[in-house]
Amino acid sequence: MAKTIIVSNRLPVRVESNEGGELNFVSSEGGLATGLGSVYKKGENIWVGWTGYYPKSLEEELIIGDYLKKENMRPVALTMKDVKLFYEGFSNKVLWPNFHYFPQYVEYNNEYWEAYKKVNEKFCNELVKYISEDDTIWVHDYQLLLLPELIRERFPKISIGFFNHIPFPSYEMFRLLPWRKELLNGLLGADLVGFHTYDDMRHFLSSVSRLAARSVKEQHVENGERIVLVDSFPMGIDYDKYANSAASPDTIAQEVLFRTSLQGKRVILSIDRLDYSKGIPQRLIAFEAFLKKHPEYLNKVSLVMLVVPSRDNVEQYIQMKNEIDLLVGRINGQYGMMDWTPIHYFYRSLPLTKLSALYRIAEVAWVTPMRDGMNLVCKEFIASKLDKKGVLILSEMAGSAKELSDAILINPNNLNKQVEALHVALTMPVEEQIQRNEIMQTSLKRYNISHWVDVFMNNLTKIKKVQKSLEIRRLGENDQNVLIKEYNNSHQRLIFLDYDGTLTHFFPKPDDAKPDAELLDILKKLTEDPRNHVVIISGRGRDPLEEWMSGLRVSMICEHGLWLRPIDGTWKKLKDVDDDWKEEIHPVLDSYVSRTPGSFIEIKDYSLVWHFRKVELGLGELRSRELTSHLKYMARDRHLQVLEGDMVVEIKNFEVNKGAAAKRWMKKNPADFYFAVGDDWTDEDTFGAMPDSAFTIKVGVQNSKARFNVESVDDVRALLKKLVS
Repeated sequence: MAKTIIVSNRLPVRVESNEGGELNFVSSEGGLATGLGSVYKKGENIWVGWTGYYPKSLEEELIIGDYLKKENMRPVALTMKDVKLFYEGFSNKVLWPNFHYFPQYVEYNNEYWEAYKKVNEKFCNELVKYISEDDTIWVHDYQLLLLPELIRERFPKISIGFFNHIPFPSYEMFRLLPWRKELLNGLLGADLVGFHTYDDMRHFLSSVSRLAARSVKEQHVENGERIVLVDSFPMGIDYDKYANSAASPDTIAQEVLFRTSLQGKRVILSIDRLDYSKGIPQRLIAFEAFLKKHPEYLNKVSLVMLVVPSRDNVEQYIQMKNEIDLLVGRINGQYGMMDWTPIHYFYRSLPLTKLSALYRIAEVAWVTPMRDGMNLVCKEFIASKLDKKGVLILSEMAGSAKELSDAILINPNNLNKQVEALHVALTMPVEEQIQRNEIMQTSLKRYNISHWVDVFMNNLTKIKKVQKSLEIRRLGENDQNVLIKEYNNSHQRLIFLDYDGTLTHFFPKPDDAKPDAELLDILKKLTEDPRNHVVIISGRGRDPLEEWMSGLRVSMICEHGLWLRPIDGTWKKLKDVDDDWKEEIHPVLDSYVSRTPGSFIEIKDYSLVWHFRKVELGLGELRSRELTSHLKYMARDRHLQVLEGDMVVEIKNFEVNKGAAAKRWMKKNPADFYFAVGDDWTDEDTFGAMPDSAFTIKVGVQNSKARFNVESVDDVRALLKKLVS
């Protein structure tokens, strides 16, 4: 029976040993553990990860294994060295600072990289014990970027999803990593790669296109014989959990204690894990500036700051902890009074009841990370506001800012705006607070953690169906026999043949691509049969096609469907399209010719083509990625389409494509046998226009809408010879 396997660096339970040597199992209350509880606890499903504990004996190992098995979990055994080099090293001293835009903290240590690869392989080896081909694997977060590819190598058809819970950096930042291509290839082992925000998705696709040399079309990546879907899925919270906790008697009792301790002071709440990405020192400096600018709030408002310990054995974190301690001490020393403490600072974690009580008493939640994948504290605060009173100040750099636009959004690097936001929050009318929070609560209720899980898993199912529909099916001997039989039994045939890369190998210069004697003989025999209507459908211009096909009874479609010429007819334009854009685009292509020896521009009536077949290997691919990215940016609002072909980049009007031309031809020339063959993704429009009964063939081993694949031009010619023999 098919099952779902969740994989993350840590399990949703941690193992602890008390003074008596007894093992305790403490469940995580994190959002991910809560959301995925409905998945891994069901049936045969399991969660695989590390327990955070090093067993001291075989007996402890067996006790842990038995407990986890009952809870649908399986442990991955990591050594202290693994954790030091893989987790504390590569994950948190390389990936974390790079992904959060702190390159000054990145340690380019190859020993870390080797450990990272080794631990990802350990996870894969553990997973192999439980995986069946029809299972679904959902891998989580930056510690396991290589794992999807490792699983794919062993289970080529399995369904794999990956979700990254931290930001994905821009191309300029990500390319600083020496291991960038290996990391991207690791992720592309998945079928679905998810991020919290559209920007993260966009950054990832840019890096894939420019660093991994994969073709990217909208949100899809062509990765060999598979299409990988990349999308954004903002993670929600368990809304009811926080709303119910805020209403519980224990929370209300705790609230009374807190209010008594604070002596009626208004509360600004700050909750973060200790990390340089959270902007804690900047927030303290802003609070100090606020007290200086607005002395009327002295002895009236307090900042309650909860900092949860994290990685406090890492040098940067030790330094930041010292900086926070000094700032808190300085501000409290300068502004504090006998009956008032400006900052109540706690360096610890708190249980949910106390957190909920803090959410209840806070008039303002101040959440201003320098960079954050999502940040769920702000969502928890809004969900806990049962009376809908309170104000959220939120950093634009947090992923949650895309959803919670009714918060006061600020740039955390702008000190004056932080001070201004505090004043606006403390003076905001209650009616406005309620109005803003109602909108945000409605959104959080709908897009909760369960919704996030469902949407991700549904999209994973959909992309597997798409892959199945595009799955390569090589044209075997039995398929050929069926094709030939239907060909012979038909009375009216419509045959669409692409030219370059299909009937002949692609050559940039027209003279090199002239049909040879073998091809001319094949076409002559095809067109001599009165039942055959042969259409040469190509991206080339009119003049060479007309010259080469002279004397043959063929119709022609050129420039991807812009120009059409029936047998013994004259050229007609399918659409009146504007070509004024060429004046602006041509200089861009020309600049790439200047920088890329061996490249040249082909000018067609309504398109421009940059050829790089004769460019030095590697340089041409690099320049084509740059040019494609440049052209797609320029084409956004111009109704233009950028096509990546075989050693070419072409830009043309969007409404011109082979599929539209093929449909028009089929409407005017109905048949009982349809045949189409092509080699690049511009031919996908032709395949898509064909009826289900048509024989459509893709040249090459890429995914395609075509029913069949053959490997080369020679295979196409061999098949056509069989048809005319």
